[in-house]
Amino acid sequence: MIAYISLGSNLGERQATLRQAVRRLGTYGRVVAVSSLYETEPVGYRDQPWFLNAVVALETTLGPRELLAALLAIERDFGRERTFRNAPRTLDLDLLLYDGLVEQSEDLSIPHPRLHERSFVLVPLAEIAPELSHPLFAVPVRVLLERLGDRATEVRRVAGPEWVSEGA
Repeated sequence: MIAYISLGSNLGERQATLRQAVRRLGTYGRVVAVSSLYETEPVGYRDQPWFLNAVVALETTLGPRELLAALLAIERDFGRERTFRNAPRTLDLDLLLYDGLVEQSEDLSIPHPRLHERSFVLVPLAEIAPELSHPLFAVPVRVLLERLGDRATEVRRVAGPEWVSEGA
């Protein structure tokens, strides 16, 4: 199964944290693609530092709930505290898509319910999987990004996909 996971950080050593998080994800499967690194303006609560964001594709044998539990454990290991919605964070890992699965329950929503509204997710996702179809909207990710138009928040590419192996 291929899972697409977004990574974000706006506290501490952001790039180092994201690099280490990708390595940790690799312990749950094989990282088959990594996007460039993007600096993005905060969404929701705006009085905070800008984020660094990326997306990875992870080939995994974990089921979606097991993978979600792993993502939450990684966040905790990096000091993530959930103080309020859209708060600053050391690490944010979101399960965006999981092999075309659609599931909406109290503890798991796949695809991610705000995926199609977020340029900080769609830009890196479209970089690594532009033709990947959103399972609810039945359109490619690149089309979802085009549809954002002037609703898109600012997303600046700061490093190519090699960022993940720099300083290794």
